[in-house]
Amino acid sequence: MPIVSGTSPFAAAQRELARREALVPFAEIKALSRDCPPARDAKAVLLGSGCSVIPEIKRSSPSRGRLRLLERRNVGAFAADLEAAGAQIIAVQTENERFAGSIQDLHAVADFCSCPIIARDMFFDPYQVHEARVNGADMVPFHAELLEEDRLAALIDRTENLGMSAIVEARSYAGLSKALAAGACVIGVDARAPETGAVDRELLAEITTGLPEGIVRVALSGVRTVRDVIRYASAGADAVVVGEAVMMGEDPAAVLRMLSAAGQHPACPRRASDAP
Repeated sequence: MPIVSGTSPFAAAQRELARREALVPFAEIKALSRDCPPARDAKAVLLGSGCSVIPEIKRSSPSRGRLRLLERRNVGAFAADLEAAGAQIIAVQTENERFAGSIQDLHAVADFCSCPIIARDMFFDPYQVHEARVNGADMVPFHAELLEEDRLAALIDRTENLGMSAIVEARSYAGLSKALAAGACVIGVDARAPETGAVDRELLAEITTGLPEGIVRVALSGVRTVRDVIRYASAGADAVVVGEAVMMGEDPAAVLRMLSAAGQHPACPRRASDAP
């Protein structure tokens, strides 16, 4: 079996995939994805100077419940405000079960923004990769602990053949090793344990120290303050994904500007290749 997890969120993702594929068959979504404009280079942005702050658009979370009342018709404009505030990449949560997202949100954000867009969901099937490209994604995620190595490698290859970038999330040495063996060059580390919701901000440094210089490191979860951004940058993060702090902020754009300024401050730790 290619999938090595039977979790409830995964079962929900399977049901949702079956529903969408019944509406638009795989052959059709695949053909549509081949006719899309070229994807924007998310990896190049991640390799830019400083520590990028990536806002994640999501209405809810399993740990905090409702984060923000954001109507479907307004999600594109909301994303555009974040881009104007300095977002160089925007993540869009498309999972409905836990985060109240949708593929329509992804499409709307891609229409309103010129920066690269990351689709955030539980990706495990080729259909999802093509569907994400059709709806404007430039980067898609895979979970190393969820997929067997051969399946992961095939999905990364498919993603890159469509001109997109893949970010492979890992929460252990074993997952990281699998990701690298499968050809991942962008690694995401989620500080939030899926089982308990506990946040471990030391996990990024714990499992990625010593990675080759060419591997991009992205920290997911646990960023609320300027200090968190700098702390992750010190641990080697090229970027951080920020959801709750932005979505729950009274002025989301102002929160993003503050965090982004910290990530680009000359005193913020950065790659050796970025040093003056």
